[in-house]
Order: sequence, then C-alpha cells, then structure tokens
Amino acid sequence: MSLLAAFRSALRALAANTLRSILTMLGIIIGVAAVITMIAVGQGATLRVQEQMKGLGSNIMLVIPGGVSQAGVRLGAQTRQRLTEEDAQAIALEIPEVQVAAPTSRTSGQLVFGNTNWGTSIIGVSNDYLEARDWPLASGRVFDAAEMAGSAKVAWIGATVARELFGELDPVDQVIRVRNIPMTVVGVLAPKGQNSMGQDQDDTLMIPLGTLRNRIWGGDTSSRLKRVGSISVKVRDGQDMKAVEESIKDLLRQRFKVPAGGEDPFNVRNLTEILQAQEESSRIMTLLLAAVAGISLLIGGIGIMNIMLVSVTERTREIGLRMAVGARGRDILAQFLIEAMTLSLIGGAVGVALGAGATWAVGYFAGWQVSLSAAAVVLAVGFSGCVGVFFGYYPARRASVLLPIQALRYE
Repeated sequence: MSLLAAFRSALRALAANTLRSILTMLGIIIGVAAVITMIAVGQGATLRVQEQMKGLGSNIMLVIPGGVSQAGVRLGAQTRQRLTEEDAQAIALEIPEVQVAAPTSRTSGQLVFGNTNWGTSIIGVSNDYLEARDWPLASGRVFDAAEMAGSAKVAWIGATVARELFGELDPVDQVIRVRNIPMTVVGVLAPKGQNSMGQDQDDTLMIPLGTLRNRIWGGDTSSRLKRVGSISVKVRDGQDMKAVEESIKDLLRQRFKVPAGGEDPFNVRNLTEILQAQEESSRIMTLLLAAVAGISLLIGGIGIMNIMLVSVTERTREIGLRMAVGARGRDILAQFLIEAMTLSLIGGAVGVALGAGATWAVGYFAGWQVSLSAAAVVLAVGFSGCVGVFFGYYPARRASVLLPIQALRYE
C-alpha cells in the first residue's frame, strides 16, 4: 500500500467516526494551544525584562545614601544624605574598572510652555549621566562646561514631556518655565520607555546639578556641600561586577571613615544583576509553564492510544480480510500508525490556531507583552506528531501481528 493510499484510508476511517475522532483530538488540541500560549507569555516576559535592561543601560550600579536611626527607629534608605559630587569623582578616578560615575539629584515640578503645562520629575545631572545610562540625545546638544559651572538655565527634556508640551513643534531652543524659572531646552532625550517598575522614563526634565541646587532649591546647606541623591556607576565591559561593587564599598568606607564593623552610610545596588535574575526567573517560569502544558499533550496521546486500541478491536475482521487478500503486516502497521499521526497532526493544527487566538487575547485584554514565535509553533506541532507516533505504535503493532484466520473468525 502506498503512503498516499494509506493516508486516504486513514481519513476515511476517521471520518466514519467523526465525533469520536474529534473527542480524541481534544486532548492534543488543548495541549498544543496551552504550550503555544504559555511559551508566548513566558517569552514576552523575558523580552520585557531585556527591554528594561536596555533601557537601564549595561553594567549599571546605583549608589544611594543609607538609612538613619532615630531613637531605635530605622528610617530606611536615602534618609542619610551624605553622598557628594566628590564621592562620584573619587569612584571614577580611583577605581580603574569604572567607566563613568554620574551624580544625580531629583525633585518634581510643573513645566509651562505657552498655555500648556505638564508636571514631571526634575533631575539634576552631569553629561556623564547620558553615558552611564546609555541614553543618547535624539536632538540638540549636551551641556557645556560653562553651563555646568555657572548653574545655567538650560535643560534636556524626555520624549513624553516634548510630546505633551510641544506636540509637533521642535522643542530645541524653546524657552519653558520650570517652577516659574525660564529655561532653554537645548536637547531632547531619545525615547527610553518604561523601567522595571512600570514608570515612564521619558517623562522627565534634566538640568545641570548646580542649576537644581542653586535655582530650584535656592542654595541651601546641601548646595555648599554639593550633596547628591545618588550616583549612577557604569562598569567597563568584561569586568567582574561583584568585585567592582566591593571596591566601591571599600572606597566609600574610607571616605566616610566607617569603623570596622560599623554600618555603611550608603547602599550599592547592582541593577543589572537584579534584572538578569528577573530574566532567568522568567525563562525558568516559561519552561515550567511549557512542561505543565506538555502534560496535556501526553494525556491526549493516551487518549489516542485508547481509541486506536478500540479501533483495532472493532476492525479485527477488516484486518483479517485485508491480510487474506495480500496485505502484509507492515501495511497494516502503516495504516493504523498513519491514522494515529493524522489525529495528532490535525489536532495540532487546530491547537495552533486556538493557541494563536489565546495568545492574542492575553495580550489584548490582559495588556501583557506576548511573543508568538515560529519555534514555539514548530515545537508544539512536532511534539504532537511524536505523541501520535509513540502512542499509536502499540495499537498499530498489535493489529499488524494478528493472524488472518483468527481475525476472520472474530465476532
């Protein structure tokens, strides 16, 4: 019997019991759809973390002030403001593995342009901040040395602020009011998107550190001491992040004269390591979800084996008649094996369509990022075909070894 003839015979046999065939395929359909959907959701989560890592910048660590205790009550991180611009300079100069260390401080305020206003975060930065965060300017220029030293009234704005204040108008060289202080927009930041906390990184305005201290805050004690809220540290490629982290801690302990065993007045957070851990967790979760969904395929395969055994029993006389007129054992084996594979592959095809629809629904209604890849589809369909062969072989083998005379006598 040719392969095409065996395939046609399999389709006729399945069509003869349409409802039973559909119910048999149901396990395969659900299994394939579940595998595709779970992989798509997991890959979407992994891609989201990778996007956040790109938005954050590579090899990034954040140095922030530590906590302070009052009457036995610990007030939490960033309540002890001791970091300064000189600390950032020391990190950059004394630790060779550090590419750049950018001090920053932040507040918030209302921006006004014409009859439009927008509330956003205001960050005091240096030009090194762009390098530390891998954040280029989409248009405009960086701050020059005189503007940094003289607390000039200049600013960069994020893509969200540019859209809300200026619409289609080019923001560069336009004058906006920041807390009623006129400032000239000299640059527009390239879009960054959301961070790991879901906050819009493009909803920001950046000005020189001196401008923030002397013009926005009004020149208080922290201005004279050049206090900063945090230091973004970018480590050179190929360096051991943990070793650099320890070097930063040792340097700052020396600068702050922390006694042996004393509490550090700062915290160092390896942001890249945190996001890499999230990415690895997403990958593991994807594998677990796919494995759980794969169990449905195995259950579907057991259903195929059960139905094929029933089919062999029902068609015992037919098998005997075929053998009596010249069909060989391998022809019978091929016929029933093709029937099992046909059930699996048809179920797989329907499952792919159902999985694609479920993936779209999850992304549309739940708002999750999903990624439907061709590899996931091929994996699910290929696995379903293997399930059909594996679970269909025993019934097919059992049919192929029947003796014609016994088969013809079967009632």
